[in-house]
Amino acid sequence: MNLSLSELKGLQEKRESFYIYFSAPSCGVCEALSPKLRGMMQEQFPKLKAFYIDSSLQPEFAAQLGLYTNPGILVYLDGKEVLRRSRSIGVSQVEEEIRRTYELLFN
Repeated sequence: MNLSLSELKGLQEKRESFYIYFSAPSCGVCEALSPKLRGMMQEQFPKLKAFYIDSSLQPEFAAQLGLYTNPGILVYLDGKEVLRRSRSIGVSQVEEEIRRTYELLFN
């Protein structure tokens, strides 16, 4: 699901929990990482809404958020940014870094 900056602000104001994955069709690493990351998120963190930004179609969105390389991921829990990664993203590292905060909010 695509997202605009105004929608992002609305999600933050509502204190939603979600993540945004940034990639581009020309990025082979992005295409390989996407199903692994999506699967881990669905299995480990099912209460997070998922959004996708095609950086080739919305470069200004990624730039305004300070993500200049693909792939990228931003994770928001309770409307607050808890994780920001780009270029070199490990699925297990992402899981470890958001687990504690997620469990405090949802368990």
